[in-house]
Amino acid sequence: MASSPLREALPNQDAGFLWDFWYPALRSSEIKGQKLAKAMLLEVPLVLGRTSDGQAFAMRDACPHRGIPLSYGRFDGQAVECSYHGWKFDACSGRCLEIPSLASQDKLRVDRIFAGHYPCAEHDGYVWVYMNAPGSRTPEHVPEAPRLPVFSEKYKITRLSCELPSHVDQGIIGLMDPAHGPFVHQSWYWRSRRSIHEKEKRFEPIPYGFRMSRHEPSSNSAPYKLLRYFSGEATTTMIDFVLPNMRLEEIRSGHLWFSSRATVTPVRRDLCRIDFVAAWNLVRWMPLVVPVFRAFAKKFLRQDQETMIKQAEGLKHNPHLMLIDDADRPAKWYFALKANLLESRSTGTPMMHPMPGPITLRWRS
Repeated sequence: MASSPLREALPNQDAGFLWDFWYPALRSSEIKGQKLAKAMLLEVPLVLGRTSDGQAFAMRDACPHRGIPLSYGRFDGQAVECSYHGWKFDACSGRCLEIPSLASQDKLRVDRIFAGHYPCAEHDGYVWVYMNAPGSRTPEHVPEAPRLPVFSEKYKITRLSCELPSHVDQGIIGLMDPAHGPFVHQSWYWRSRRSIHEKEKRFEPIPYGFRMSRHEPSSNSAPYKLLRYFSGEATTTMIDFVLPNMRLEEIRSGHLWFSSRATVTPVRRDLCRIDFVAAWNLVRWMPLVVPVFRAFAKKFLRQDQETMIKQAEGLKHNPHLMLIDDADRPAKWYFALKANLLESRSTGTPMMHPMPGPITLRWRS
């Protein structure tokens, strides 16, 4: 791959959202019984719930009559009733079922009225919503919502989340940044400035993203050493980034495995949310591993959150920003993937991948 300039300006981070993808809206545990829950995705207000037979649903949180949020209304397990005029909508299709104010002479076809409605699915303890672009119809064939890869029947799973006061682009390139670890995540068990050394990793293109090819993880990380200790075998890791917002990591050490997914979901243009879910099959050591892992992961997310809060303070003044090689090459690929996808959708031409083939990157961290 041809070398790019050492420095280049950061692309406009207000280029818009990526529609026609699945996004995690909230935890499954936040929907209980006939309770309605509110969420915001891509600046679209949503109302979510679960029908009496257990099916999750998502609707735009606005009655098509006068715009009052449907989340103020009643839900009987099948239909959502607006609190303003009592209009009822089927929860799983958005189709209007009843308009109480209609008289016998009215000819209005109630069943031709729809509230905004979005495909919905539940996986890994999250309610996912397929966000199609405003004004567009939901595709006839919607792809399956993402699932966390797992590799055995018995495993433990845990979930964490935090909000970042920044545009989703800043959250995503922070998620894939390989050089901030010794400065943001300094700790005796993970990184320190003294541990900084040159690294070399191979990357390869995958559909809608790129992969850090399978390799032995850094020797200066205690958790990987611990995994090798439990398995007695070599440990390898593979990391994928996939549009619109997913970082997937798969760690293998003999019969032991660890799988994680982090998503950076746009809530508003100035706010995004990290949802982190991880699963592993260290069954024998679970009573010890689970609380230790959650404590480490919480600290990691908190450190990233604190850094993004500080960064947001600087970004308010619209400073000139730059990307460098090779540590920022994944960020460049992300912006190119996003731009090329938007161009493909606009022109109807095949999406061009910014990586013509495998490439080796080198940086210090």
